[in-house]
Amino acid sequence: MSGPTASDVEFDAHDARLRGHLAVPPAGRGAGLVLVPDVRGLTDHYRDVAGRFAGAGFLTLAIDLYSREGTPALTDMDAIVRWMAALPDARVLGDLAAAARYVAARPERRGVVGITGFCMGGQYAFMAACSDASLGACVSWYGMLRYTTSTPHRPRSPLELAPNLQCSYLGFFGEDDALIPTADVEELRAILARGPRPHEIHTYPGCGHAFFNDTRPDAYRPEAAKETFERAVAFLESHLA
Repeated sequence: MSGPTASDVEFDAHDARLRGHLAVPPAGRGAGLVLVPDVRGLTDHYRDVAGRFAGAGFLTLAIDLYSREGTPALTDMDAIVRWMAALPDARVLGDLAAAARYVAARPERRGVVGITGFCMGGQYAFMAACSDASLGACVSWYGMLRYTTSTPHRPRSPLELAPNLQCSYLGFFGEDDALIPTADVEELRAILARGPRPHEIHTYPGCGHAFFNDTRPDAYRPEAAKETFERAVAFLESHLA
């Protein structure tokens, strides 16, 4: 059997033409999956990750959230924090809803559409799972959970949205993640335990932020990356069939 096929695609949001990278499973069909990259945008790494999910049987669309303005120049952590603080949540969530609709309408799609993401993308994947009832499952890698301040662009943090979770959820976090305190992860666990949706949260000792990213030798933890991907595939297969 040949491997996945992939192509760059465009689709409509309410106010813009968005771009993405669509990876099709070897079988030609699969459950749908929207992949949300980290703050750096749709890099070659996330095109590769989309291909990995397609290889596991999922019709995967990695979305370019920066289709309007182009990928930002993020030279240091301060620039990253400023960029994320200025990114309107409503726009991003609207774009993710448009991406889910696009995947759902593809002839190669079977089953329900899910969503996954990493870092900022993991944050927005979880927020989408709390606002879009069409999604069947969410898998989030080290998505940030708390806003230090609310703004008109970012009125409610992921933890504030968590009681509204609309679908099954699987979350992965590193115990040594300087960006996501353990207390926030435990608060998320407690909130979801009070709700009706199936969920799993796994934390990994010796792992910091971006432990799945094999293009970052400083952060990459191969054993945890392998285990989380296998868990993610099994979870998505179970909830998107």
